Formats: sequence, structure tokens, C-alpha cells
Amino acid sequence: MEHSTTTIEKTDRGLAATAAAFVMLTKPRIIELLLITTVPSMIVAKGGMPDLWLVLATVAGGTLAAGGANTFNMYIDRDIDRLMKRTQGRPLVTGAVSPRAALLFGFALEITAFVLFVTWVNLLAGLLAVGACLFYVFIYSLWLKRTSKQNIVIGGAAGAAPALIGWAAVTGSLALSPILLFGIIFFWTPPHFWALAIKYADDYEAAAVPMLPVVVSIRSTAIQMFGYTIVAIAFSLWFHVVAGTSFLYLAVALVVGLLFLWRTFGLLRRPNAVQAMKVFTFSIVYLGALFVAIAIDVLVFGAVR
Repeated sequence: MEHSTTTIEKTDRGLAATAAAFVMLTKPRIIELLLITTVPSMIVAKGGMPDLWLVLATVAGGTLAAGGANTFNMYIDRDIDRLMKRTQGRPLVTGAVSPRAALLFGFALEITAFVLFVTWVNLLAGLLAVGACLFYVFIYSLWLKRTSKQNIVIGGAAGAAPALIGWAAVTGSLALSPILLFGIIFFWTPPHFWALAIKYADDYEAAAVPMLPVVVSIRSTAIQMFGYTIVAIAFSLWFHVVAGTSFLYLAVALVVGLLFLWRTFGLLRRPNAVQAMKVFTFSIVYLGALFVAIAIDVLVFGAVR
């Protein structure tokens, strides 16, 4: 009896570890950032809180689609992940998941996401989600990541897609407001990601990945980060004008925008990994605060699309 119980416990632990490895393939921490931009876009599109079921279906579909894209990315990058200290614990490197299983898992997630979108949301949202996956896999992962120092700039378009998906889920169409939200995330991505890449520049160099901090100096990277931050802030203010948000959103956009700019300027003054991580940490705060402010502003004061 004791032997049987021990065997069951080992089996349970093994199943739990396998399940955790498959979840890790989806990069759940990145998905959190993607989803925080989806729901506010839906709220702006509706001019208030959309139907809860629509929100849940859109979030679920977006989670599955992003998870599938991230799984494909890990499948493609399994060779270089072995060379980078930061990624040596990933499931395809440790052997916790086989490449074939990961590939099938990625397809299953994407197919399920598309079916969910088409069935419970609408076709445009589904096409945008699948399109973002295809862009991330073929344009960023298979092409730009290993060949261009501007890889994350262009590839960042995939990460900005949830703003479009959220709007399309509510309206079945697109407009200038979601394009501006897309622009905020698109131009926010380079300073956000390059800040992290500065810390792990040695990893990227070892894997022959031409991230900007590997190809140019930290100071040169910081100059570009500063420029992209200015553009992201400009888009956030443009959105205020177009969407008709109130002083609440405008105040938050200005305050967190200036703080973000101050962080990138700090890196410009002292170009080192410590300052870079301060930029990285605050960049997450910036995006979260901005999109939460959008949602609160619309729910409390209403907005003109």
C-alpha cells in the first residue's frame, strides 16, 4: 500500500512538472503584459464596460494565440537558448518537453484560439490574432532576430496587436484610436526590450543575436531608446485628443511619460546595466499605468471614440 501511494505521488509530481513545462513554453509573464492592453482597448471601443462574456472570450483567445506564438518562438530558438544563461532553463533546453511535442502544442493553441475567436468573438479579431502570430514567427523569430539590429523594433508589431484585437472584438472593425494604442506599444517596445538586452548583452553576443546593445555601445542604444520614448509619449497624447479622454488620463500620461523619459535620460547620462534595469522596470509600470488610466477614464467619465 505504501509503495502504491509513493508511486501515485511520483506520478502526480511528474504530471505537474510536465504541465508546468508546457505552461512555461507560452511565456506567461509576457502574456500578462499583452492582456493588460487588450481590455482597455475594448473599453474604449465600447465607451464603457463590454459584455463580460465577450471580454472573457477575447482574453482567452488572446492568451491562447500569444501562448502559441511564444511556443513557436521557443521551438525556433531552442538552439540559441542553450547558449544563453538566461534561457538555459527553458523546457526545450532541459528536455522537459520534446521539440515535436512543443510544435504540436503550439499548433493546438493557435487553432483553438482561432476557433474561439470566430465562434465567440468575430472573424476580424481572429484574423488579427493569427496574423500577429505569423508575424512574430516568420518575420521576427525566423528572419529579423538573427539578422538585423532593428529586430525588436519591427518585431514589436506583434506585441502591439492586442490593442487592435481588443477593439476589433467589440466593433468588428478598426479606427484611428486603436491604431494609436498600437503605436504607443510599438514605440514603447524598443526602450523596454533594449533595456533588458543591455543587461544580457553577453548572452546575446554568445548566441550571435545582433540585439542593438551587442552591435553598438550602451550610450548609442540609450540615445535610440530616448528617441523612441519621446515618440511613445507623443502617441499617448495624440490618443487623448482623438479618443476624447478626460484630464485624468492626460495627467497620468504626462506624469508617467515624463518619468519614463527621465529614466531613459538617466541611462543616457550613466550608460550601464544598473540604469538599464531601472528603465526596464519602470517601462512595465509605464505601460500598465497608462492603460489602466485609459480604462478608468472611460468607465468614470466616458470617452468619444
